[in-house]
Formats: sequence, C-alpha cells, structure tokens
Amino acid sequence: MFIVLVWLCLSSLYAGAAAAQQPGPGVQKTQEIKLGYLRAYAPQLALSVLDVAPRDEGVAGAELAIADNNTTGRFMGQTFSLDVAEVKPDADVLQAFDMLLNKQVTFVLADLSAGQILSIADLARERGVWIFNIGSTDDNLREEDCRANVFHTAPTRTMLADGLAQYLIWKQWRRWALIHGSHQTDRLFAEALRRAATRFGGEIVADKEFTDTGTARRTDSGVVQIQRQMPVFTQDLPDHEVLLVADESEVFGTYVPFRTWRPTPVAGTAGLVASAWHPASEQWGGTQIQNRFAKVAGRRMLSKDMSSWTAVRIVGEAATRTKSAEPARIADFIHAPDFSIAAFKGQKLTFRPWNWQLRQPIFLGDGRSVVSTSPQEGFLHQFSELDTLGVDRPETKCVLK
Repeated sequence: MFIVLVWLCLSSLYAGAAAAQQPGPGVQKTQEIKLGYLRAYAPQLALSVLDVAPRDEGVAGAELAIADNNTTGRFMGQTFSLDVAEVKPDADVLQAFDMLLNKQVTFVLADLSAGQILSIADLARERGVWIFNIGSTDDNLREEDCRANVFHTAPTRTMLADGLAQYLIWKQWRRWALIHGSHQTDRLFAEALRRAATRFGGEIVADKEFTDTGTARRTDSGVVQIQRQMPVFTQDLPDHEVLLVADESEVFGTYVPFRTWRPTPVAGTAGLVASAWHPASEQWGGTQIQNRFAKVAGRRMLSKDMSSWTAVRIVGEAATRTKSAEPARIADFIHAPDFSIAAFKGQKLTFRPWNWQLRQPIFLGDGRSVVSTSPQEGFLHQFSELDTLGVDRPETKCVLK
C-alpha cells in the first residue's frame, strides 16, 4: 500500500511539472526559425595589409541581425538561430549544405562562388529551403542561371559599375582609360565597366590588360617591381580624365593611384571604389548600426556584413509580419510586391521580381570616407531610380525556375 501511495505521489508531481512546461490556454508556443551561414573561406592576401578581410567578415553582420530579430521575436513568440558551416574556396559544398539541412535550417546565407551556389540551388528548392546570396556579384546568377528560390542581397558587378559610371558622368568626366587584370573576375568587372560606359555616355579611349606573371606581390622586390611598372604601363595611354582599374584578384590595383604617368584620378577597384556599404557611412541612421556593430565585432561594418545583416533582417521582418515560422509563408511574404526592408541606405529596399535581386544604392568612397551614393541626381527611371543600376527588366535574360 505504501509503495502504491509513493508511486501515485511521484506520478502526480511528474504530471504537474510536465503541465507547467506546456503552454497554458491562450499562450502561444515559441516558433523557431533556423538560419544557416554557408561560407567558402580561406585566408587571403591583399596588396595592403589594411585590406585583408577580417576572419568573421559577413558572419558578424548575420549575428548582429540574429540579435536584432530576437529582440523583436521575444514579443512575438519567435526565436532565431544561426549555424555556420565552412568549406574551402571552390570546394564541393554538398556535404556542408546537408549538415545544415540536418539541423532543420530553412534559410541559408550563401557566401560562396556562383558555381557553388548553383550546385545546391536546385536541391534546396526540392527541400523547401531558400538561399540568400550575400557574397557573389556574378551577374549570371541573376540572369542566365537565375533561380526562383535564390534571393540576392549582394549587388551585381553591373550595379557597382553603373553606380560608379553615373558619378563620373555627373562630374562631366567622360573620357576613361581602362586597365584590367588577367583573371576571370577582373575581366568580368572590366566588361561591366564597358557596358556602363555605353549605357551612360562614357568613352573608353584605351583598354589594356595587366598580366599576372606570378610576382611575389607581398615581398619587397615584388612591390618595387609592380610599382615601377605603373608609370611605364600607363605612359602610352591617350588623353583621358579618369583611369578605371578592374583588379578584383588583387594583383596590381592598389599600386595604381599616384603612380600613373599622368596626374589622373583613379576609380574602379582602386581609388574611388563602388560598394554595397562603406565603413565610414553615418547617414540615414548609419551611425546607430555602425556603433552597435563595432560594440559586438570590435571593428567597422563592411559590405558583406551589411549584405548578411540585410538578409537575416529580411527573414525576421517577414516572420514577424506573417507571425509564422513556416518557410513557404515567409518566402511568399518576401515575394509580395509591397515587401520592403529598411537598411540604413536612405530609402526602403525592394526586390526585383524578375530575378530577385535587391534594389539598393551603391556607395562610392575611398579608404576613409563616402564620396557619394548612386543613383545620381538626374538619372531617371519610370519605376524606380534604383533600376538605373544593373540589368533592368527589358534587358534581363532571367527565366526563373
């Protein structure tokens, strides 16, 4: 009899504890939204040690946005989490992607090459997972190889080139000489600059390739060799008002300003640089996010940090508005024509429905300050001035699938 009474008491206590852990009548169960960050990473050298990317570039921006989402989520019964997975540049990403899926991740921030993103995009669609491209600027991801389940918060090369070209035209600097590197990414940006010249009325009076000969760029002898080449390399260029540089692969571009044969402004990947964000930006509430970011990351916010922050906030905004953790409902809300997100850029940002590229201003700056933002005054568009940057709807080759 005693044993039966003890058993009944323990059963009653267990049932009471279990009931206490369950939501009572009218109490909403917490909704969990899991995001993943899949990045291709390896330490990269830069011509200047000041330009070496921080170890947490991009990830730090996503983590700040997760904290921002959870601040609102506490009142909505929602929690947001972030899992990070890394692969080597150009490595197979399927195993790392599967690892994230096994953790029930439904939104993936992809800091990957275009090829790596395409290798998982169709599988993600089959599994009901949505991808945010926060790193690749390749236009083909939004054009010939576009996917309906891939959003792009990173700008394209054509958007960056158009933002730069608009400023040069606004300044009445129309004659440009172009020097570009010999790697594929350099040639792609050079092509974007040529397109921008045709589009906005610039004239490229010379077009030269600087061949990468494998010089040890960070050694004293390598630095001296490339620096000494610049005056001679630019000596035969015809009269021009701006020297455009396309050197994404970091072979020679840093050594172009102040080393040209003529006293010429430099723009492109050196000198005046176009980007999605600038660490010195303080307009439109930028001081607020810069200070919060610096407090947690110990550094200023970079373009990839802003692209990842924006992606996570887009998910958070949609989850809050729909009061749902269902990925399909969240994605449908993002796809809606009236969806927008505020991102400290002077106006609300929206997606282009023909390729899911985020419309956004382009920052133009040097290493210390913001010089201007594009679109520039006077560059008009029948729908949005932001659509003067990059491939517009009548030009697109995207057929979403």
